[in-house]
Order: sequence, then structure tokens, then C-alpha cells
Amino acid sequence: MSQLQDLPYSLLQFYATAPYECSYLPAHVARSQVATPGHLIDTLLYGELVRGGFRRSGVYTYRPYCDACHACVPVRVPVTQFKPSRSQTRAWRKHANLVAEEHPLEFSDEHYALYRRYQHARHAGGGMDQDGREQYTHFLLESQVDTRLVAFREDGVLRMVSIIDCLPDGLSSVYTFYDPDMPGAAYGTYNVLWQIEACKQIGRPWLYLGYWIRDSAKMNYKQRFAPLEGRIAGSWRVLNEADFRLLGD
Repeated sequence: MSQLQDLPYSLLQFYATAPYECSYLPAHVARSQVATPGHLIDTLLYGELVRGGFRRSGVYTYRPYCDACHACVPVRVPVTQFKPSRSQTRAWRKHANLVAEEHPLEFSDEHYALYRRYQHARHAGGGMDQDGREQYTHFLLESQVDTRLVAFREDGVLRMVSIIDCLPDGLSSVYTFYDPDMPGAAYGTYNVLWQIEACKQIGRPWLYLGYWIRDSAKMNYKQRFAPLEGRIAGSWRVLNEADFRLLGD
């Protein structure tokens, strides 16, 4: 048990988990540092924790704490400096007819059905494709911070759902799932661009994207949203091409 010295919240405690199989890198063993007690972590405090490299899964707030691996790099987009690439601009135009609707953070059979389709198509065998309603609810619908559920429809048809935390200094992308059966779609790219625009509209400077992991195809796409800042050795800075090559070694 330890206390995190760089956060001014003396009531929080931080525990290291036992080693477990890494979800992103085969043959790797991971550990996490967990912030407790969870009921004290409100939106303001969670914003401080995110700036310290933490994330959440439901009400479980954690950050990587591995013994011999530093592959997970917390990243965020400085939204006023972001410049979309040509392919990102095409994705934005391709899905310009999507209509965003904010919903209560409550269970929906329609949303859950899309989640199941997405997991079976994109992450078969990863464990989450077996999520029942209870696991889905714990993962995405339980929150003690300011969380928004945004559904995206095209001609009335549900195409994508995004869970987003609203922090004092920006938005934090929790999870997004979408229709996996639309050839040529770029829903994932569009969604990040939409969140960047949402940050601009509410005047908040950062979009937090969780962890960039160089050797994980699920996580390394984030480097395409440039400039991208990473938290290295306790400080945030813009990542360069050398960083993308070397971080994680």
C-alpha cells in the first residue's frame, strides 16, 4: 500500500495488484496501481488522476504499474493544435450525416446488441465477446464522474455508441463501439475527430485517449492524431517520431 505523493488528496490510497496476463501484449505479465476508496473519486479528483496517468473501467480507477515494462503511455490530443490528415478529413466527410444524440447512462437493449456484434466481429476470443448484461453494465454504465453516453445514428439506424467522461480540462474517451458490418466505414476515426470538435466547442484543451502501446494494433492507432502528447517520466510532452519508434523497448 502506498500514497501518491504528487496528488494533494491525502485520503486516497494506492494499491498494487498481483501480476496478471496482459490484455494487449502476448506473453507479457501486467500489474496495475489502483486508487481507492472509489466513492471518494468524483469528477474533480478523477481529472487530477487522469493527468497523473490513470484511467477507469467502471468505478475501478487504475494505471499501469508493471515491474519491467513501460509500454503503456498515457496520451492526449491538444485540440487547438490538432490538424487532421487527408485520410481523417475524408473520414469526417464520409460520416457527416451521422446524428449525435446524448442519452442517460442507462442500459439499452439496442446499445447492448450493437456492443455484442462489435465484440464478436472485432475482438473475438478476447473475453469481452462473452460479456453478459452485467459485465457490460459494470464496464460502461457504472460511473461516479460526469459521464455522457452519445449514440450516433444514420437515417435513424444506430451505428455507433461512445462513452465519454467530462473533466475540468477536457474530455476523456472511455470506450466506443460501432457497427462492424459497414464496408469502408471509418467510424473509429470519425469518433475521435468528433470528440476533438466537442472539446473545442466547450472550450477545453485536451482530449485524453487512454494508453498508446506501440506493439498493440488495438492501441497504436492513436499516434495518427497529431500532435499527440504523452506522459513520460511524470511530465506531459509532445511525442515525436523517435518516441513512437523507441517507447516500449
